[in-house]
Amino acid sequence: QVQLVESGGGLVQAGGSLRLSCVGSGAFFSANSMAWSRQAPGNQRELVASISSTGRTDYADSVKGRFTISRDNAKKTVYLQMNNLKPEDTAIYYCGIRGSSFWGQGTQVTVSS
Repeated sequence: QVQLVESGGGLVQAGGSLRLSCVGSGAFFSANSMAWSRQAPGNQRELVASISSTGRTDYADSVKGRFTISRDNAKKTVYLQMNNLKPEDTAIYYCGIRGSSFWGQGTQVTVSS
């Protein structure tokens, strides 16, 4: 059974930083590309960043240079380091297996101006 649990969200001022974590269960973790997506009220879900099983990363243009995705397969954990946060980054952030229907419950990130 696939389980993904996100943590690390919160309230931060513009220009601040947060680090999100996502712990997975099951044998799937190291073999799959993992991703972070986000959804703000009234908006469609947006793929923010992904990391392949070999460590190749991709980012949405809106977060390039500010966000960094990484993974620790031994800990079955994927991270999203978010720097220089902007109010438009406010959303629920989800961790999941890229291209699948397996996503966590999300963690709220709120950036105040």
